[in-house]
Amino acid sequence: MLIPFLIKGRLAGGPGDHAIVMAAFGIGGALGSLGMASVRMPRRYLTLMNLMWGVGCLPLVAIGFAPSVAVVVVAAFVLGAMFSAPMVIWGTLLQTRVPAHMLGRVASLDFFVSVSLMPISMALAGPVSEAIGIRTTFLVAGIVPGVLAALAIWLFRLPQDEITHPLASSGETAPDIEPDIDPYPEPELAGCVA
Repeated sequence: MLIPFLIKGRLAGGPGDHAIVMAAFGIGGALGSLGMASVRMPRRYLTLMNLMWGVGCLPLVAIGFAPSVAVVVVAAFVLGAMFSAPMVIWGTLLQTRVPAHMLGRVASLDFFVSVSLMPISMALAGPVSEAIGIRTTFLVAGIVPGVLAALAIWLFRLPQDEITHPLASSGETAPDIEPDIDPYPEPELAGCVA
């Protein structure tokens, strides 16, 4: 939300510069996803995923203090890559760690929570930057997620969970977390003669 204001107000840029920044973010995201999809799943998948999302926000600090649009473009590229690469891990985890009969509900809830918080963040970006300044807002947005990611890894004991639930290496099938249960079993017809 604040990047157009930063580009126009502080860097004397225009709509074309904003378009280049958004394109860099998208290209970074595509290459980050492709890169993560091209390698084996990491052993420390939860730790890496959270750290990439958290530490991946650091380019926001560079954006907030950028002396030129070129710095914003490079930071947006890195930001896109660091946001999208862990999504490959997340999508894989949904497929491997969630029982098949619950996958639709879990994926829907995941999407709902992600999307429902977006308007709130957009609504807060303007008033927060007005209160503390645009650079400070980018500074907080770049640092706080990394701290929260580290806390989540520690508080929720993600390394222990990774040891308890290792992902199968290539060529093996992952063990079922829970046996597939038919949510709509056929009724038993006791005493009926066919």
